[in-house]
Amino acid sequence: MTTTRAALHDRLGDRLRDATEHDEIAGIRPRWVVTAADTADVAHALRAAADHDLTVVPRGSGSRLDWGPAPTSADLLLDLAPCAGILEHAAGDLVISARAGTPLGALHDTAAAAGQRLPIDPPQPTATVGGVVATGTSGPARHYFGGIRDLLIGITVVLADGTTTTSGGNVVKNVAGYDLGKLYTGSLGTLGVITEAVFRLHPLAAEHRWISSTTHDPGDAAGIVDAHRHSQAMPTAIELDRPEPGGPITITAQLEGRPDATHARADALARTVGGEVHEHPPGWWGAHPFPADGTGLRIGTEPAALADLLRAADRAATRTALPLALRGAAGLGVLHAGLPGAADPAATTELVTALRALPGYTALERGTPAVRAALDPWGPRPAALTALDRQLKDRFDPGHRLAPGRHAGGIR
Repeated sequence: MTTTRAALHDRLGDRLRDATEHDEIAGIRPRWVVTAADTADVAHALRAAADHDLTVVPRGSGSRLDWGPAPTSADLLLDLAPCAGILEHAAGDLVISARAGTPLGALHDTAAAAGQRLPIDPPQPTATVGGVVATGTSGPARHYFGGIRDLLIGITVVLADGTTTTSGGNVVKNVAGYDLGKLYTGSLGTLGVITEAVFRLHPLAAEHRWISSTTHDPGDAAGIVDAHRHSQAMPTAIELDRPEPGGPITITAQLEGRPDATHARADALARTVGGEVHEHPPGWWGAHPFPADGTGLRIGTEPAALADLLRAADRAATRTALPLALRGAAGLGVLHAGLPGAADPAATTELVTALRALPGYTALERGTPAVRAALDPWGPRPAALTALDRQLKDRFDPGHRLAPGRHAGGIR
């Protein structure tokens, strides 16, 4: 079907405009952009796209729009920035709901005014509610409080044909229906367009302390992480930073709670691991180990295999002469790896292949066009899992028009 701008404008009005280079998605420029201020606008836009058989990619602030695989097609970019605002803050129930385009900082400010917090701290300050759900973004506190999928208790999504669906609700113990929020978390807009989300909150701690230890030995680093994980001090985050192959490895644990108790726990834990107590987190805390134009990887392994991962990463980086940096949730066995934008694509592929030989997974989070072209972003996946992914895509987006090519396994 051939679609003209005039025909689409008849349906969408002045909310439609031509796309520019600023609207590109990992190097792919859509034909048009349409804005949406609420769920009804999104449903209307998706019905129009369905009638004209257009592919659609949703966007919040765009801070992570170049993460994940590039779409194979993008006729229409659905701009959800105007779809913003806190819908409800039920402080007594520790629940907050907001539209997808709401900056996460607005939720933090609203919750903090009531002595509460949403323990999600993405590296990008412009991240939106819908964006953190669609990308599955969490912060260091995921170690104790769980990730985005654990904090999400309700979600409103518009499917590819314009149908609006709701899962969960506005109370923590809502058990009606299937927990589709977990399905949409990390789906990169491939199964539906998120328009509203409801989160559980936690009390805001009165005090924080950070305990840092540094070593050059991967075995020692893994031992420190293990000591934190099993400590009765109950860290809410355990992060690792190693800025260069063979360089120093810093492990930092976060404690929080009442001042006196937190200080005592921090001092005791520091003595156990041979670390130092700090009143502020290190400068790298919660940030990704790669520049805006660099290549980012996500590496997952069992926490018990952390030392093997660090040693293997050193060997692969040395063999390929790449300045691989590692940082992330060591207590959970999930690290981010970073390379500069100028890193050779062939060497990058060799390094990733070596890491994928380890138990666990290594996925491409973002990369230059050359790296994307040279490297399978997902890596080897079980056939049964790929078949399940295809069934989900067929069920939720039968025409495969939502963010085609960005679904797990590269399903278009």
